[in-house]
Amino acid sequence: MEKNKKKNKRKSSLLGIFGIIFMMLIGFFGGFFMMDYIEKSGNLKRFGFMYAIVSMMLFYLVAFIQIVIHEAGHLVCGLITGYGFSSFRIGSFMWLKEEGKIKFKRFSLAGTGGQCLMTPPELVDGKMPYVLYNLGGSLANLITGLLCLGLYFIARYIPFLSDFLLFNVFIGVAFALMNGIPIKSGMVTNDGYNAFSLGKDKTAIKALWLQLKINEQVSKGVRLKDMSDSWFEPPTDEEMKNNLVAAIGVFNCNRLMDEHKFEEADKLMEHYLSIDSEIIELHRKLLICDRIFCELIAENRDDVIEELHDKDYKKFVKAMKNFPSIIRTEYAYSILYEKNKEKAKKIMEQFEKIAKTYPYASEIDAERELIEIADGIIKENEVK
Repeated sequence: MEKNKKKNKRKSSLLGIFGIIFMMLIGFFGGFFMMDYIEKSGNLKRFGFMYAIVSMMLFYLVAFIQIVIHEAGHLVCGLITGYGFSSFRIGSFMWLKEEGKIKFKRFSLAGTGGQCLMTPPELVDGKMPYVLYNLGGSLANLITGLLCLGLYFIARYIPFLSDFLLFNVFIGVAFALMNGIPIKSGMVTNDGYNAFSLGKDKTAIKALWLQLKINEQVSKGVRLKDMSDSWFEPPTDEEMKNNLVAAIGVFNCNRLMDEHKFEEADKLMEHYLSIDSEIIELHRKLLICDRIFCELIAENRDDVIEELHDKDYKKFVKAMKNFPSIIRTEYAYSILYEKNKEKAKKIMEQFEKIAKTYPYASEIDAERELIEIADGIIKENEVK
């Protein structure tokens, strides 16, 4: 496990350096065009401080617009190739198809500015279209970026409009490259990496199909434990070297947790975390979260808890503080390990607040059951 942790950190560091260099290049060329624009139009002298403030506001507005365009690209390309609408999220604002109606929810995921999930078409000979759906967002960013580049040369001397167009060029192209070029960094893999994984491993196509089908069922309120057994065949260690197939391995662990087979779940999670696999960092941390819970309600050993609940994990908790399973484990940690009922009470209040707008009711039900198990242990200890 320690070996894989170091390996993942090295990969993240290299990708982080690549990202910094990439953004510096974007900034250099962006600055070149902006200075060219300022020199020829004289806008800096004419608008002064107001120019700088408005330009900054335009930059953030364009970034938001390009996120919307990116997710809309996935949606349109998905619909064109036979996928159905499931959910559309920008930031923490989410629109979810529930009981045939589109409902508004609140949900955020660390490492993502948005997400468009769709229901997949049926597999035909083990295949389904995936390239356009995965790369649709990057394609949309690239098209709008190039379109705005053409318009910029027409309106390059018009104050603020030229800024708006120029920002769209660089942010649009940057988004297209950052999402289209296969990269695994931070908490999740990007669209290009997923498309690449699908192309090099036939089992990955079925894995993507399963992920989308499981998400569809969760959206309908179905618990993991109540879904088809055929969807949860544990991948081999070799198959776990594909990030999309590895996600199915993670779902297997999640299902065992939902079935309250904690000892079996903990053993499988420990195994997956120890082998050389392509489990994404987000899932890796969530597996650790579940392992902590399993330990808390079982032997509750100090050395094991401290090893899992380390500084790295605590940083993750801060980033994912509104995620139900994180709140559940922190609740159990506070009452079973820290023996702090006041802290546990505040955590439970947070859970109830999140539960009101969380998009997946089945997940909330599952987490409530786990919280009740932790409460039951406390009551048993008090009786003793």
